Amino acid sequence: MTLRFRTLFWSAMALLVIAVIGWSFWPRPVLVDTARIETGPLSVEIRDEGRTRIRDVYAIAAPVSGRLLRIDLEPGDTIATGDVLARILPAEPSILDARSQGEAEAAIALAEAALSAARAEAQTARSALDLAREEHTRIARLRETGIASQAQLDRVAAELRSAQAASGRAQAAIRMREAEIEAARIHLHGSHDDGGASAIFDIRSPIDGVVLQVVRKSEGPVAAGAPLLEIGDPAGMEIVAEFLSADAVQTQPGDPAAITGWRRDAPPLPARVRRVEPFGFEEVSALGVQEQRVNVVLDFTGEAQDWAALGHGYRVETAITVWQSEDALRVPVAALFRQDGDWAVYRITANRARLTPVRIGRDNGVEAEVLDGLSAGDVVVLYPGEGVVDGAGVKERGLAE
Repeated sequence: MTLRFRTLFWSAMALLVIAVIGWSFWPRPVLVDTARIETGPLSVEIRDEGRTRIRDVYAIAAPVSGRLLRIDLEPGDTIATGDVLARILPAEPSILDARSQGEAEAAIALAEAALSAARAEAQTARSALDLAREEHTRIARLRETGIASQAQLDRVAAELRSAQAASGRAQAAIRMREAEIEAARIHLHGSHDDGGASAIFDIRSPIDGVVLQVVRKSEGPVAAGAPLLEIGDPAGMEIVAEFLSADAVQTQPGDPAAITGWRRDAPPLPARVRRVEPFGFEEVSALGVQEQRVNVVLDFTGEAQDWAALGHGYRVETAITVWQSEDALRVPVAALFRQDGDWAVYRITANRARLTPVRIGRDNGVEAEVLDGLSAGDVVVLYPGEGVVDGAGVKERGLAE
């Protein structure tokens, strides 16, 4: 009896050891993260940095050379159409050296002599005109009595017109010579203006707006065309973003957009694409990579007071919606992987992972549109590791909502 008991005991122990060993080597289900396939809204956006700018910026420059009076305006000051922005006192004539002064005095003497000759010629022309008028009057009377012929009258009429033209040319020559004398005197002595306040040239604002930048503030000499300040109307604010050309070709005028990153905890500002510029340019990124970029111009579509704090040249972040659907079948991008050149997922069926090829449409980097291979309600594995293979047992950690 004792021997039989011992035999049964050791048999039971051997079975227990075999069971423990078999249980230890039995394949356990792989713990996985999962997500449920659902239908809902899906949108694709392109994002990049941008900056604000006033659409029409007016660069005010000096129209004449002279001495600029100090500009009292500061950036941000409000201005109205017609307000004085800057004042310039035109430059005084330069001082002539002895040679130039002698040449100017000789030019005055020459012009005065020419004026005397012109006046003498005018006197001669006036005398000839008086004689032509008397001759015309005499022949006209004789023609009325039949003594003079029509040919004689026509001849004296032509001589009268010639004399009138000669007298007009003589008077014009006098005015020309007088102007030459005045120009020579100004060159020698300068303008007759007293240089007072009436000589100051006022530069006035062409628009209602604000001062953006004062380029030249201090008083001093200024050349014609030198920049003085920039002004603009903040109501015409827009955004320009430099997108990669591969992203810019996905958008078009009218696409909705959102402006973020302009203030902490501020809600996105609605905007809309107005123009995709047709000219691309190269730019070197922070990593030293040459990139081909394109300017995309956007307009704010909300209320002006929402973005009133933004100024010219402020940094913002832009997100343009290039595609959207309200009832797309969505799968997390984390569940997708490449299988023989196509997309695939592991779909969970009866606690087992099943390799399932899928056809993908648009994706935004977080979710993708499923065109074929999955249905709403299917559960897929997220971030499948090496332990997840076709037919492997899996255990869900929890459904990701």
